[in-house]
Amino acid sequence: MSAIETMMPPVQYAEVNGIRMAYYEAGPKTGVPIIFSHGFPELAFSWRHQIKALADAGRWVVAPDQRGYGLTDQPEEVTSYDLETLCADLVALMDHIGAPKAIFCGHDWGGFVVWYMAIRHPDRVAGVISLNTPFQPRAPADPIAIMRKRLGERMYIVHFQTPGEADAVLNANPRKVMDFFLRSPIDMPGEASAGFATERKEGDPSAFAMVDMLEAWGPEFDPRPFFLSDAEFEAYVETFERTGFTGGINWYRNFTRNWIAAETIEHRVRQPSLMVMAEKDAVLPPSSADGMEAICDDLEKTLIKGSGHWTQQEKPAETNAALLDWLGRRFPL
Repeated sequence: MSAIETMMPPVQYAEVNGIRMAYYEAGPKTGVPIIFSHGFPELAFSWRHQIKALADAGRWVVAPDQRGYGLTDQPEEVTSYDLETLCADLVALMDHIGAPKAIFCGHDWGGFVVWYMAIRHPDRVAGVISLNTPFQPRAPADPIAIMRKRLGERMYIVHFQTPGEADAVLNANPRKVMDFFLRSPIDMPGEASAGFATERKEGDPSAFAMVDMLEAWGPEFDPRPFFLSDAEFEAYVETFERTGFTGGINWYRNFTRNWIAAETIEHRVRQPSLMVMAEKDAVLPPSSADGMEAICDDLEKTLIKGSGHWTQQEKPAETNAALLDWLGRRFPL
């Protein structure tokens, strides 16, 4: 049996918004559920520590493999992965499990999804928790154009816009991809990362050129420690060897479409919200959450010290404590 089968509740399936979605459910089916939204390149399995801890604490928890991932369908059309559709998937999942409202908890790309659930479907969202991904004002121009100018053509989100190119590199060796991604950071001297706010000087190479870094990378020269067991790592490798990464990359290919679609939506979160920041996340550092108070009416922030980008897996005990504390105060059982 794989680690997914041994560490997760039994998989269930729902027909939602035109796709077959796999999801995992635990805890008593009472009160307001917590629905987890994973990032790239992850799975519902990424929330295994939180599913157990919250269910053990008496919380109803649900974690889907989202569109394009794991055991869930992977439509071919790029436009099938915009935020409107991703949010509609979760609304349909709520209807399937019989939940009028839910608390949404997202990480990485899942953070974008849960913030947009709050502003697209405010009547279905009781609260929002985001790990690493801040809610920010709508960009003043096409975000891909901004990133291209500031961070360069090979910056991974800009590079992902070229159909098939990054996919070919990642899909060729999922084991190498997951080994490259799923490691903890090491202490590095110097200033903290500015993340996407990095200002690249004219003529400098692209920042965050992930595909180029991956192609040049070798595990024998990487001092970053592992945070997964061998069985957990193999669960990711086996899944992405089967599915590839194109479904997840297609989420990125809707940046401009999402930006256009958000023009007519009030860009303010009115529900209770918790921003969980990771001290050592180089792409989404704590500084990226500065100023959120201006567009979030009821916001708390907490910092997970020593964590890199994969917060809920790198520091599960600290993450669980932060979630349970906030839930206990804001949504007592």
